[in-house]
Amino acid sequence: MLTAAAALALLLQGVAALPQTATSPSPTSTNTAPPTVSVATAVPSATAPLDSTLPSQVALPPKQAWCPSDIFCAGALLQTVNIAHLYPDDKTFVDKPTSKSPQDVLADFQNISTGTTYGQVVNFVETDFTGEGLELQALALPQFNPSPPFLNNVTADLPKAFAQTVHGFWTQLIRGTNQSTLCGSSGRCEGSLIPLNHTFVVPGGRFREQYYWDSFWIVEGLIESQLFDIVNDTLQNFMDELDQFGFIPNGGRIYCDLNRSQPPLFIQMLARYVEASGDRSILTRALPLAEKELQWWSDNRSVEVRSPFTNTTRKVYRYSVTNSAPRPESYLTDYETANDSPQLNETERSALYAELASGAETGWDYTMRWFSAGNENAGLRSLNVRNTIAVDLNSILYRNHILLAQLYDTSNTTAVNRHISAAGALRAAILDLFWDSQKVKYFWLCLGPKLTMNFQVAFYDFVLDTNNRSNVFSAAAFYPFWSGIVPSQVARDEATAFQAFSSVNMVLNRYNGTFPSTFVDTGLQWDAPNTWPPHQYIILAALKNLPTNVSGSATPVPGSDQSTFNLIPGGQLGLSETDLPDQPIHGGTTIVNATKSGPEADINRVNGTVLNGGSPVSGEGWSKALQRELANRYFASALCSWYATGGSIEGILPRLPDDQLNVTHSVNNNGNMFEKFSNLDIDSAGRGGEYTVQVLMTFFLPRIVPSPHSPHSPNSPTLDQAGFGWTNGVVLWVASSYGSVLDAPQCPDLLDTPVATTGGNGSGTSDARTMFVMNKSVVSSIVGAVLVLVLF
Repeated sequence: MLTAAAALALLLQGVAALPQTATSPSPTSTNTAPPTVSVATAVPSATAPLDSTLPSQVALPPKQAWCPSDIFCAGALLQTVNIAHLYPDDKTFVDKPTSKSPQDVLADFQNISTGTTYGQVVNFVETDFTGEGLELQALALPQFNPSPPFLNNVTADLPKAFAQTVHGFWTQLIRGTNQSTLCGSSGRCEGSLIPLNHTFVVPGGRFREQYYWDSFWIVEGLIESQLFDIVNDTLQNFMDELDQFGFIPNGGRIYCDLNRSQPPLFIQMLARYVEASGDRSILTRALPLAEKELQWWSDNRSVEVRSPFTNTTRKVYRYSVTNSAPRPESYLTDYETANDSPQLNETERSALYAELASGAETGWDYTMRWFSAGNENAGLRSLNVRNTIAVDLNSILYRNHILLAQLYDTSNTTAVNRHISAAGALRAAILDLFWDSQKVKYFWLCLGPKLTMNFQVAFYDFVLDTNNRSNVFSAAAFYPFWSGIVPSQVARDEATAFQAFSSVNMVLNRYNGTFPSTFVDTGLQWDAPNTWPPHQYIILAALKNLPTNVSGSATPVPGSDQSTFNLIPGGQLGLSETDLPDQPIHGGTTIVNATKSGPEADINRVNGTVLNGGSPVSGEGWSKALQRELANRYFASALCSWYATGGSIEGILPRLPDDQLNVTHSVNNNGNMFEKFSNLDIDSAGRGGEYTVQVLMTFFLPRIVPSPHSPHSPNSPTLDQAGFGWTNGVVLWVASSYGSVLDAPQCPDLLDTPVATTGGNGSGTSDARTMFVMNKSVVSSIVGAVLVLVLF
């Protein structure tokens, strides 16, 4: 019989052991004063004449037990204000505390509840509510080291300077609860914020509270910055929530939190903190609460599935929220989705509302990954989240058990063995249900030998109502590798190992940006062409976890008449090469698309590597080559998009002239760090979704520029904020992990284009194979978003 230690070793497969040593030395401290942060309060603006009556409404949804507020939860008041559509973003209203007692607010609303006009709703909101974000305050970082040790890992001057600049953004993102503005239990007012007892980092933009899964990548960056106190505070906030609610909510608001979570990464943050700081004292409180969270997921999100492949019953996990009303923070969006044509009955509407809330719990809200098979054209009405067993969720929970077993003292063999056993069962389930080395094999066994084997070599979600794996290939395919699950076919054969990551190689050669969420452009924000910082982190870490015996050979190259698409196993992506998204290029005075097939499709292949992929390293294997290229491409995306919107570094990177910054409407801006990017350009934000592109930025303005939807006081102070939480965190992690191979990127010339926008392929040349695409409407939407953002 294996000992606990031996069994754990067999399961680790790339998950690093945690040290038992004392905390590392503290860096040299520099005191910083609290940053000056302006709260830009949105003012309601009618979308119809003030004396016109609101449109008729459908019947109110049922009250939700998990959200009892008569103001900020489903009910007549919230529905009426949203029908009036006073703000571009539904979240704005539910983030506004009342200026009166709840009873007075409800009485005022009752007075306008018959024959309500737009003007009455505008007046009601202006009179009875205050500014969003007032419950929080910017805090100083009393022990901030402007030159943390990880910068020594970065060799090239510009990457080092940019990493140091991003490190400095933490001073603008630290928040605490403003006790003087809280409503609390006084009864004098009501707000939606769940007050936190400790300091935290805000993600950015409309996300003006602590969020669950965002915090994992924020913590990665904070650890590189050696801001261990802030990491500890972040963990303490999550532990407070586990104490209070029994689970960690989606975010810090009552309306979205008390019935849904997000990808459960608390244990992984805890493990990283203990590993980096050596502080094991936190475990006295944390370990029982970590057990509590795992129990919540087991009690509320687990399901047993009999595998069609092995006839074995597996316990796995899914996202599944109980809900029968529009989400308060996206009320109008959900309301219109459910009440559009064709008409749904009450049961169908309730089911759709549950799917929308479950989609928000996934963190991927929204993507075709969650669509019902064969019903993809129905858009959000085809969401099938609760019937989808997500491969990334189960991989996260597997890794949670592995890390928790490590965190326990080895003398506690009962706890260690329990988590080893749970991890082993979940690993077997993941390899059984999600891993597909021969996707058509199951059907071939059933239907006879006439079907051709279609080798997939990838992980896919499992769909309950089809009792089969999904056909949608996504960035979630790499989560098992990141978690330390390497299928035996991959571990013993290098060709198979490369095939599992061949789509990464194809993206870097074929597209200008980083890896997209999926390869289908639906207009949803978690589909192509959008790329997200967490996914680049996961892919890089997954590549790191591959055994050296199957990752050391040179990167394979396609035949002379083929592209890198031909190196991907047939059917893995679920798309033919001609069905892949277009890569626009600059063809002189026009915008054209790159060739769809053949060697010309790989527009970024040059000199044995890819454009903006760093310089080849002698003797590096294909895994390290892909890591170098993706790390450089991500760093280029963050740096070039920041540079294109006004960023500069004194003595290193001069500010672009105004004629170029006019292209991105950034003359008065000092650089944007976007929450998502485009795989078509290295200086473009992502697009699509329920809300406008989220950034935080630094302005040099005597006042905040007013917009039609968000007028501000002419005496507003200069806004001085920068960075987007997880974007910053991954930049710092990449700089620390890959600093020796990061090169200065080639950012596009914003004027070298027939159409103006924020895009670019990163070549910085006029070669027709490597030109960048610009689209003025995209820039306008991004700039509009920037102007109306409500910033802390």
